Amino acid sequence: MTDIQGLRDLMRSLAGSWFERPMVSAFAAVGISANMATLIGVAIAAVAAYFAAVGDFWIAGILVIVGSAMDLVDGGLARRSGTVSKRGAMLDSVLDRVSEMLMFVGLIVYYSDPVTASQTEAILIPIALGGSLMVSYVRARAEGLGLRGKAGFFTRPERVALTGILLIAGQPTILLWILAVGTPLSAAMRFIDVWGNADEPLD
Repeated sequence: MTDIQGLRDLMRSLAGSWFERPMVSAFAAVGISANMATLIGVAIAAVAAYFAAVGDFWIAGILVIVGSAMDLVDGGLARRSGTVSKRGAMLDSVLDRVSEMLMFVGLIVYYSDPVTASQTEAILIPIALGGSLMVSYVRARAEGLGLRGKAGFFTRPERVALTGILLIAGQPTILLWILAVGTPLSAAMRFIDVWGNADEPLD
């Protein structure tokens, strides 16, 4: 787990150096606020979902990665402008989940079409969506109880990167299989870790 966290920290550091700082400077120069950047990210996610729905997966994958980059930009803008707030954090967290759900909606539309319909993907999509949301929910609930909830290997950055790469490669089925298996396992690992670290006796 330490190795995974170390890799995450390295990737965040590189992203900050090569992407976040220049983009924050550019957005700030044209007067885009942190909340506006968050909303732009959701709008890009919606467009990505549209392209997934019509089967243009490589465009959808590129847009997923571009849209998710707003996660770096909005936080950087808030810190730079001194506008970090609970409202902003709430907006960011909620719209992150919306962005993630939009892509699954796009895939549902694609696999609901009579030409491309597939029972396998129709089963995988709700499992993958539920697992992805549970990974985030377990952390949110743990932190609401004053506990750490960062264990597991399929946090949002990993899910976004995987989604973008496999959609660009034109492999949505492989993506859904990995998410449908990996996200419930990751949520379970996170829950077990939180449960084990709780400092109260079992009932």
